[in-house]
Amino acid sequence: MAEPRTGDYRSTLSPAHVARIRRWHERAYAGELVDGAVERTFEYLGLTIVVPPGVMPITPMSHLLGEAVLREAAVDGRVLDMGTGSGVNAILAASRGARVVAVDISDPALEAARANAARNGVADRVDVRRSDVFEHVDGVYDLIVFDPPFRWFKPRTLMESVMADEGYGGLTRFLRGARAHLAPDGRMLLFFGTSGDLGYVERVMAEAGFVWDTVAHDELTRDGWQVDYFTFLVT
Repeated sequence: MAEPRTGDYRSTLSPAHVARIRRWHERAYAGELVDGAVERTFEYLGLTIVVPPGVMPITPMSHLLGEAVLREAAVDGRVLDMGTGSGVNAILAASRGARVVAVDISDPALEAARANAARNGVADRVDVRRSDVFEHVDGVYDLIVFDPPFRWFKPRTLMESVMADEGYGGLTRFLRGARAHLAPDGRMLLFFGTSGDLGYVERVMAEAGFVWDTVAHDELTRDGWQVDYFTFLVT
């Protein structure tokens, strides 16, 4: 049976692919319930990032986005880090001299982002604020960074909400609203993978008038299934 429609989301995946992603998700969620129950510290791309429970950790594929942020962020450029989580990508941009607005809707994430910005000496360049997508975002930006939840399932807990965005509601609103917050020559970095509905994301980007190039890619295989991870440069 096909995955049901949720809001504007309509799956582009076969039932077999959906079932595989659900199995992948449940295994990842179970692991995060254990590993993510305690505070963790990561040494990552020259930063020290402390991740409390309920905040997205740094993963083995995070560097695909982080290294792109280091390449694209410029001195005094305006950067928006959407769904900042621990603040890691905002801090990377600020380390290049950018002026960053970092937003999230999670209180633990906002606290972590502020603490990590201070820990890494860039608190004066990172404005951390609560915002549901663009709700409390003003102005335009040279670079917008987004590492969204890959799954479209309804989260059962705060922990799961870092992995799942019901019906891709937040991601869809982001893609449809991003143009109004991009400078004339602005660009976006979007991280996504095939353990989510990549076809849907590409369709919404195209409908919003964006074009994109892959600037980083890696893959892993688990239980005989190859999952691809991409960083897209979107204009």
